Amino acid sequence: MRPASAGGLPVSGTCHPAFAPVRRAFVENFTQRGEVGAAVSVVVGGETVVDLVGGWRDAGRTSPWQADTICGFYSVGKALLALLLLQLVDAGRIGLDDPIASVWPEFAAGGKEAATVRHALCHRAGVPAIREPLTDDELFDWDRMTGALAATEPWWPPGERHAYHTNTFGHLVGELVRRVGGAMPGEELRSLATSLGADVWFGVPADEQARCAEVIWASAAEPPAFDASQLSGDLLMNALAHFNPPGYSSVGLVNTDRWRALPLGSTAGQGSASGIARVYAQLAVPGRLLSEDLQREATGVQSSGWCPVLEDDVSFGLGFTPTTPRRPLGPNPGSFGHFGTGGALGFADPTAEVGFGYVMNHVIPRWQSSRNRALIDAVYASF
Repeated sequence: MRPASAGGLPVSGTCHPAFAPVRRAFVENFTQRGEVGAAVSVVVGGETVVDLVGGWRDAGRTSPWQADTICGFYSVGKALLALLLLQLVDAGRIGLDDPIASVWPEFAAGGKEAATVRHALCHRAGVPAIREPLTDDELFDWDRMTGALAATEPWWPPGERHAYHTNTFGHLVGELVRRVGGAMPGEELRSLATSLGADVWFGVPADEQARCAEVIWASAAEPPAFDASQLSGDLLMNALAHFNPPGYSSVGLVNTDRWRALPLGSTAGQGSASGIARVYAQLAVPGRLLSEDLQREATGVQSSGWCPVLEDDVSFGLGFTPTTPRRPLGPNPGSFGHFGTGGALGFADPTAEVGFGYVMNHVIPRWQSSRNRALIDAVYASF
């Protein structure tokens, strides 16, 4: 493979000649679609065919994105976190239909005794938001956050509907990983990632944080003010899901050392495109990271319908998002992965044996974007 360049634009890395359309789309993301800094990696049949980085790590465009740059990837981390729990299911340490309270007794409070591991993984557990007001200082106290989540009265009887657990997924599934596996989710991820040579993190240690790109938000830098006493039902749930604590979605905290060190797999994960692609390249071959039967179940549709948090009709697997016509992950029906806020993405396509990773630092608050769609289309145009 030959090194890639793009005139004055800082683009580096390698790209197999057959995948030149991906390089073109990557460059066009900067010249036509507002990209600031990004990386894309594609593994096909175990071979890395694209590994490109480009643009700038900072808003001032003074520091070029490097091969070892890592970046916040938001909800891309949900699938990685789910994978850790699913591996414990595979090992017989807990069952999908076991009550959460079987390993976390406090979670039964408020009528949640019937909530199961399956409900947690497919956003049906009833706790997308914490009811008790919390501060940003409390956000960095794992036991305080999981205790408040466990004490929360469910927003619906667990199992009866779904709503995206945009931030609480990290504490809900992360605490299950800790209770069953015996270690914090960040430690569990490091064990898996090290074995795969994958540069992905839930909680970046101080001596690694110099590699982090600055996340550049295209919206307000502070959480919006709202009066919870004037809201009710799904409106209240949605507001608290995103902004209780105020910085739960990273707003106002995102580029701080504390945020980067936070082991919150739903929102605060950091990594490289190649790290994400390496994980999904393994998942593209069922039986490697998960048993074939469990992977088939986890990556198929477990829950579908209207989501009041995402304000759309969506389908959830068990921590993974199956490909759908609205949010396609290539042309093959068995593809699965997870988007992150701003367009970050990881997915696997077992049919084509593709593992894909994309991270970027210019956050336009939506999952699918013209940038990741252009890259996906270019991958499949290269076959």
